[in-house]
Amino acid sequence: MSPANTAPPTADPAQPLWRPGADRVDRAAITRFQTWAADRHGAPRLVPGDPAASYAALHRWSVEDLPRFWQAVAEWFDVRFSAPYETVLADRSMPGARWFPGATLNYAEHALRAAEDPARAGAPALLHVDETHEPRPVSWSGLRRQVGSLAAELRALGVRPGDRVSGYLPNIPQAVVALLASAAVGAVWTSCAPDFGARSVLDRFQQVEPVVLFTVDGYRYGGKEHDRTGTVAELRRELPGLRAVVHVPLLGTPAPEGALTWDDLTSGDTEPVFEQMPFDHPLWVLYSSGTTGLPKAIVQSQGGILLEHLKQLGLHSDLGPGDRFFWYTSTGWMMWNFLVSGLLTGTTVVLYDGSPGHPRTDAQWSVAERTGATFYGTSAAYVMACRKAGVHPGRDFDLSRVRCVATTGSPLPPDGFRWIHDEVAADLWTASVSGGTDVCSCFAGAVPTLPVHIGELQAPCLGTDLQAWDARGKPVTDEVGELIVTNPMPSMPLRFWNDPDGSRYRDSYFDMFPGNWRHGDWITLTSHGGVVIHGRSDSTLNRQGVRMGSADIYEAVERLPEIRESLVIGVEQADGGYWMPLFVHLAEGAVLDDALRDRVKRTIREQLSPRHVPDEIIEAPGVPHTLTGKRIEVPVKRLFQGTALDKAVNPGSVDDVELLRFYEGVARGRSGGTA
Repeated sequence: MSPANTAPPTADPAQPLWRPGADRVDRAAITRFQTWAADRHGAPRLVPGDPAASYAALHRWSVEDLPRFWQAVAEWFDVRFSAPYETVLADRSMPGARWFPGATLNYAEHALRAAEDPARAGAPALLHVDETHEPRPVSWSGLRRQVGSLAAELRALGVRPGDRVSGYLPNIPQAVVALLASAAVGAVWTSCAPDFGARSVLDRFQQVEPVVLFTVDGYRYGGKEHDRTGTVAELRRELPGLRAVVHVPLLGTPAPEGALTWDDLTSGDTEPVFEQMPFDHPLWVLYSSGTTGLPKAIVQSQGGILLEHLKQLGLHSDLGPGDRFFWYTSTGWMMWNFLVSGLLTGTTVVLYDGSPGHPRTDAQWSVAERTGATFYGTSAAYVMACRKAGVHPGRDFDLSRVRCVATTGSPLPPDGFRWIHDEVAADLWTASVSGGTDVCSCFAGAVPTLPVHIGELQAPCLGTDLQAWDARGKPVTDEVGELIVTNPMPSMPLRFWNDPDGSRYRDSYFDMFPGNWRHGDWITLTSHGGVVIHGRSDSTLNRQGVRMGSADIYEAVERLPEIRESLVIGVEQADGGYWMPLFVHLAEGAVLDDALRDRVKRTIREQLSPRHVPDEIIEAPGVPHTLTGKRIEVPVKRLFQGTALDKAVNPGSVDDVELLRFYEGVARGRSGGTA
């Protein structure tokens, strides 16, 4: 890529950190889509020489004429409807939108289309990498053959459309094959990573009652083997509806008594049969982090995910044949499902099964180099860990094929944007994206034709009418507001499992502003079209009417070398007061003395807001997270509001429940032992 594509580094926040060159804009699929959609569907034409105006016009059309936009997406990506749809959007109510009634299709058929091309059949569909960092390919034809064989065996086991098939598997090719075979049959896939304990898995799987369980004997992480045979035995005992258990011998152990073996089920040479399912037939069940009560079992549809992921990956991520798509994830996070959908665009998908930092912090960059990744996704936390550890990816690895580094999981701090620019490549598209398990997609994020501003997501995504609303339900710009989506998206949940009257679904998103999706994040929509994510709205810090997201505090405080990680909450007091403690997990050898407390307070006062200087700074033995790595703020807040630990959080949803006992003890101490 030419240096002419790069905007010069600047301290002016109004100036972009990077902007794509004209050649890159012209080549982007989203540019070609807009030209085509203008001719075929009445979309606005490109504005010559002004990609920002072109995208703004396209986005406006995509949310003002939802049926035409989604019809255009289906045609552009040549979606195979085996039975035609009657209309695109029969009911736009939220919840309850009805998309493409009458249509039938199959997600797995689309994921394997590249195998039909003789020129591509032998090319890699998957590249599997473990902690040796040695890529092992699975060809398109090999993937299709395994899916065909396994789908036939599932049918022989009596698996029918609507039955649930579960995976207790790491990020390995067998998990992809099992998902696609389930989808081919019309079964409903659901998965957990093998680092989840038995209780966490059962809290999820017992809700949906799977008939088949795919499982490993263990997994490798951080240079060690972790046996899971005992956990698997417990899952088998506690899931009485299982008709079959399929053993994947990742650590080389024989199959337990009564289990089927992976090789026996996938060694056939059977042409896959793709059950043609209604557009809104369930594809998979994902789970919220479930910090209170059982995790929400979120059901998403074959057709809704297919269209949403084609749009998101093919247009926003600009992926296609010739690309290699790597995102560090596990099968317990929606990003794994999103990663697998890279196959829909004919892209080679990179599956990394291992620690993000083994044998060194820079491990993910090594994987990107070894696999020739063109689009590399990771977490904001990993980027900041690399920055803190003094990693130099651009110097130490050949990342010349990487054209985009994307982050999610939490807001990427401004220092993260600068570090990627300085330490990976100056001419690099950096895409911070935000969405959620709830839609298995992004509300805002990557647009290959737009500039990148420090600290911002590039723009709201096509088809997503993203707005920031104040407390009165009025849209605001350049002000903090609730993240609201005012029109339906095809991948929004069909329903929650075991929520027969839909009350839990409605309460989760539609209670505050009926008919509009409230996601629970604070955002700012900037006047130049960007998006800033500030953190969860129910844990946002609100002092004297001035709101600040917890992410802003973390970004400032964790620059200090003594602070490994931090957790901030704001607790409304019965007397109308507001108590805001900051818990800090110190780096090895650091001491929380008066001097460090003063530095923390001064950092927040000078860089953020004097109103948001914490009332207390408390040393903690660690920061609790959900199993998908998000800091647990709201349950800790509830502990300090007097809620008992077993009511404030589902212990099976956190990475270290003992840490929560520390916070419970501090809460009791503040309340005189009455909490």
